[in-house]
Amino acid sequence: MTERFIGRDGELAVLEELADSGRAELFVLYGRRRVGKTELLQQFCRGRRAVYFLAAQVRDKDNLRGFREALRDALDDPLADSVEFTDWSSALSFAAERAGDERLVIVLDEFPYLCDGNKGMPSLLQQFWDQRGKRSSLMVVLCGSQVSFMEREVLAEKSPLFGRRTGQRRLTPLRPAEAMAFWPRWSVEDRLTAFGILGGMPAYLRRFDDERSLAENVMRDLLRPEGYLFDEVQFLLRSELTSPATYNSILAAVAAGNERMGDIALAVGVDSTTAGKYLHVLRELGLVAREIPLTDPDPLRSRRGRYRIADRFLAFHFRHLQPNLSLVQAGRGSRVYEQFVEPDLPRLFDEARRDFILSHLEREAADLVGDEIVEIGRHGGTFVRALGRTAGGSAVAAIVVPDPMPPISGLEDELAELRRAFGGEIVRLVYGITSKPERPLEVERVPEGELL
Repeated sequence: MTERFIGRDGELAVLEELADSGRAELFVLYGRRRVGKTELLQQFCRGRRAVYFLAAQVRDKDNLRGFREALRDALDDPLADSVEFTDWSSALSFAAERAGDERLVIVLDEFPYLCDGNKGMPSLLQQFWDQRGKRSSLMVVLCGSQVSFMEREVLAEKSPLFGRRTGQRRLTPLRPAEAMAFWPRWSVEDRLTAFGILGGMPAYLRRFDDERSLAENVMRDLLRPEGYLFDEVQFLLRSELTSPATYNSILAAVAAGNERMGDIALAVGVDSTTAGKYLHVLRELGLVAREIPLTDPDPLRSRRGRYRIADRFLAFHFRHLQPNLSLVQAGRGSRVYEQFVEPDLPRLFDEARRDFILSHLEREAADLVGDEIVEIGRHGGTFVRALGRTAGGSAVAAIVVPDPMPPISGLEDELAELRRAFGGEIVRLVYGITSKPERPLEVERVPEGELL
């Protein structure tokens, strides 16, 4: 049974546009492991004249041999059997020659592995592109999961490939609306809660089976040592970081509720300067975010910045799995679920709902507001859960009515505080989660003169 291709329509459209451009293209696609790069590229290559090559952590000549076999199979070209490539310049030159005037897509997936086997790979590729590639009919896609490597060795100014690429994309996790499409049999509440646990990584989302309950999935894939996601965070950190121990402690401290630099440093047992260096790396990788309230009058100099784990699955791991590893290793995952995870499900749902609202503010709310929203951010009110700022300078408040409903005077107080901070009236959008899978997020603009 073929799995459905969910999400990534925009990214796929960009790749198809480049493939049809009529020019030589050198595109860089990168992002965390499990974010869906390979699936996107395979979907893109389907039905095209394309060579998809997944590099391995082997010697350079073995990868060259594997590329030759991929080239032979894709082009059905027996001539490829009779050649032995001495380096990647000759291999790609052969591909360009065999392509002729017809577009040929070449995907080099896990490009960092090629560079591990041949430290001069970026220079060889630069040489090929300057001498032959940019005048060929090739579309070359370099893909990698090691984010820091791709940014430093492929995209950065010091890289031999700098200035050669014709496009690039850092693939990010799916948005809530896309993620929820993985479980059509579940209720909207369960889908959103599952997103609150897993975040938007397609490989994680596919693991949850909507023929089972949410609890069964959590216990099967996270809360037992054999689970697919049990050790996933450590795999991720080891693939990106040379010494993950301190990073583990930093992430655990943030997950435990330490939001300020000084508090994080104290919890980990390092000075603030050292903590800042580690947090900077984690921010570059998209694992941690530093947020300044939109109400801050001077965000560039603000001391009100707060750190949070930017990835839902990492947050779940460090909040529920990491502190209870001994219990999970002892086969008591059901106790961990009942005692720690299940009581936290309402909070996970609430956080996922806020992510859904932020996604709507960023991408769709402009039509309701009548102006582009250029900044968004979380807000800690009982009613106002997120804020936006429009291109014209107006403030937008995303309101969620709590259940049970507290006194409405609380909303009046929150709006009055926002008026003082922004210096004007506040555009109000009221959000709710429905039970309708086709329209799970409901939003209405509050008319002028009304409170709700």
